[in-house]
Amino acid sequence: MLRLIVVGVSFLTLTVVLIPVQALAVARRWALRRSLPTRYHRLVCRMVGVRIHVVGQPATQRPLLIAANHSSWLDIPVITAATPVVFIAKREVSTWPLIGLLAKLQRSIFVDRERRHKTGEANSEIAARLTAGDAVVLFAEGTSSDGNRVLPFRTALLGAARDTLASAETDEILIQPLSIAYVRKQGLRIGRSERHQVAWYGGLDLMPHLKEVLRTGALDVVLTWGEPVAYDGRSSRKELAKALEARVRRMTVDALRAA
Repeated sequence: MLRLIVVGVSFLTLTVVLIPVQALAVARRWALRRSLPTRYHRLVCRMVGVRIHVVGQPATQRPLLIAANHSSWLDIPVITAATPVVFIAKREVSTWPLIGLLAKLQRSIFVDRERRHKTGEANSEIAARLTAGDAVVLFAEGTSSDGNRVLPFRTALLGAARDTLASAETDEILIQPLSIAYVRKQGLRIGRSERHQVAWYGGLDLMPHLKEVLRTGALDVVLTWGEPVAYDGRSSRKELAKALEARVRRMTVDALRAA
């Protein structure tokens, strides 16, 4: 209980101090708007007790779309702590207390997944961010899993890569596969039957899960960057999604087995 209080107070203090700074950076379009979230999430991970082990490295070439698997709310601070990014998130997130504000300040792109006719509009916004030099993270499964497996990658938002080619002065866009695997808790290997303690998926309530993670801490996560794929708009989106899915699944399996 004491740890939960200390972590909670530290998190809220840090957040309250940095919110106006990031808000000003976003409004003024300072370079700080990209780097501050990375510094913030590194401190958050340290407070929570998340140790990040990185394999490979994020691509430096732009435009860059990152296709990742997704199993927990922790994925956001873990990825952001590794490199400056913006996320594609479901529109409901924008209405969540505090989390919605933080997502907006990180300049997340909100997508209404229930209205397929809005996909083209969302792709245009994603393309604009990619063209402007932001690395954009797409949780390509379209939902979160139990952390033991990688779900099929959806193809709809990969259309943003094609739209970027049409709007930017470039012949190709890089799409980089990224695997996130939670492997140890308090120094002990997390088994299949225990990984739900870290994963947040399905109908799980956020607050009880959040409190449990903050209370226990000491989590080890492996972040594996795959070889980027150069996309020129000519290959099938379905084939591309399957190829990215296979790479992320292999990297996730390797990380879980090596733990």
